[in-house]
Amino acid sequence: MALLRKSIKMKIKKHRHAGALFLLILSSAVFSVEAREMMFAGKFYPADKEELAGFVDSALAKAAVPKLGGAVLAVIAPHAGYPFSGRIAGYAYKAIGDEYDTVVILSAGHTMSVKGAAIVKDGFFETPLGKVPVDKKLAGELIKTCPLFENNSAAHANEHAVEVQLPFLQRRLKKPFKLLPAVLNTENIGDLVKIGETLGRKLKGRKALIVVSADFSHYPDHSYAKRVDETLGLAIKMMNPEYFRLANRILLNKGIPELATCACGEAAITAAMAAVNTLGPAQFLELKYADSYDEYPQQSSPDRVVGYMAGVFLKSEKAAAGKVVLNDGQKKELLKEARTEIKNRLLEIKPKRDRLSADYAFNLPGAVFVTLTGGGDLRGCVGTIEPRMTLLDAVRYGALSAAFEDRRFKPVGKGELEKLKIEISILSPLKKIAGAKGIIPHKHGVVIVRDGRSGLFLPQVWEQIPGKEDFLSGLCSQKAGLERGCWRDKKTGIYVFTVDAFQE
Repeated sequence: MALLRKSIKMKIKKHRHAGALFLLILSSAVFSVEAREMMFAGKFYPADKEELAGFVDSALAKAAVPKLGGAVLAVIAPHAGYPFSGRIAGYAYKAIGDEYDTVVILSAGHTMSVKGAAIVKDGFFETPLGKVPVDKKLAGELIKTCPLFENNSAAHANEHAVEVQLPFLQRRLKKPFKLLPAVLNTENIGDLVKIGETLGRKLKGRKALIVVSADFSHYPDHSYAKRVDETLGLAIKMMNPEYFRLANRILLNKGIPELATCACGEAAITAAMAAVNTLGPAQFLELKYADSYDEYPQQSSPDRVVGYMAGVFLKSEKAAAGKVVLNDGQKKELLKEARTEIKNRLLEIKPKRDRLSADYAFNLPGAVFVTLTGGGDLRGCVGTIEPRMTLLDAVRYGALSAAFEDRRFKPVGKGELEKLKIEISILSPLKKIAGAKGIIPHKHGVVIVRDGRSGLFLPQVWEQIPGKEDFLSGLCSQKAGLERGCWRDKKTGIYVFTVDAFQE
C-alpha cells in the first residue's frame, strides 16, 4: 500500500490550509478505493513487463487444446510459481474465449482462515501488465444477497493465488475486464454449495468466466501424486460437490507418505462446481496434468512433488452421469480381484498391495455389494450402502464379508471356491423418495430406514419377488427386522438406487 500512502501524503500537503473538514472528505475519498498492489512479481512470476508477457504468450502458444464441445463456464488453473506450473496454466487459458466483462477468481486461501468467501468490493488488482478493476456492482450484489460473501481485503493482502492468474487473463483477453476476487478455505460443504449457487444465479445472463485457482496434491512422491490427482480429476467429473469432498477424504486416509492435501483449493473447486451446476448442466474435461518434478526437475525432487491440473467446465446438453462408469476390462479385473481375495483368505496368503491402484477409477469412492452363489443358490451377499472406501477396497471388503461373515451361511470352504459364482453390484448414490409410488420395479434397489434399523434389497431381488407390495414387505421384515407393512408409514425413510451389476 506504499503508493496509496504516498498519494494521501501528497494530497494532504497540497491542501494543508483548506481546513479539517476538507481533509476528512479527501481522506475518505482516497480510502474508498482499495489498491491491491502487486506482491509476488519477481517471486512467483517475472517482474519485468516484457519478460512476463513473453512467458505467458509462449505458454498460450504451446498449449494444444482439443476442440471443445460446449461453451466454457469455468476453468481450473494452477497457482504455483510460473517455472513450476505456468505451462500447465496455459492450457486452461488457451481454452477460454477472448472477451469477458467479468472474471470471477475463486482461489485457495493460504494465509488466513475465512468463514465463507472473502471478496474485495472496490478498487483494483495490479500486475506489471497493468491494473484490473474490481467489479463493484457484482461484489455489492453478492454481499447484499448472501452473508457468506464478506468484504475482506486482509485475506488478499499476502495471498498469491489470485494475483498469479491475472497476467494470463491480461494477455489472453482482447478487451479490459472487471474482476471479482474471492479467497475460500472453509470445510463447510453446505456453505460452499450456497456460495457457488448464489454466484451461479448472479452470473446468469452476464458475459462472465469463473477461474478456479487451485493446485493438487502436496507432497507425495512422483508416482503417487499422479494417482491421487488423476483420481481426483475423475471425481470432479461426477459434478457432485459431496462426492468430490468424499474422494478427497478417502484418498487422504489411504496413508500415502507425505500427502498433506489432495487439492490446495478444494473449497474453491467445490464452490465452482456448485456454480456451474447452477449455470449448467455442465461437464468437466481435464486438459493437462503434470507435477513439479515433470515441469522443473532442476529445482524439484521426485520424492516430494506438487501436482498441477488444467481443466474446463463446459456447458452441456445433459448433466454428468454422477456415477462410476466401467468398461468390460475393468469389470473383469474387479471380478478377478474378488475371487483372488477369497482364495488368499482360504490359503492364508497375505497379499502385497499398493495403497492406490494404477487404474484411477478403482480409487474413486464406491458403494458395492458382492453376491456369491453356488449351484444357483445364494451363498452370501454383503456390501456397503454408501461409499466409504475406494471402489477396489469396497470390492475386497464385499468379497471377504460375503464369503466368511454373512451370518445366514457358514463360511466358504476350500472345496467350494471353484464352484462359486461371483456378481458385483456397484450402487448409484441413494435418492430419498416420498413413497412407494416413486419405486420402479426391476430398475430400483430399495433401502428402508426406520427407528435405527435399515435394510436393502438389490434390484436383482425383483426376479424373485416381482410384486411391489411383497417386495417392500419382505424388505421390511427380512432385512430390516421391522413389521411387514412399515413401508406404508410416513415415518419410514425410503431410498432408491440403481446398480451396475456384472458377474463371471
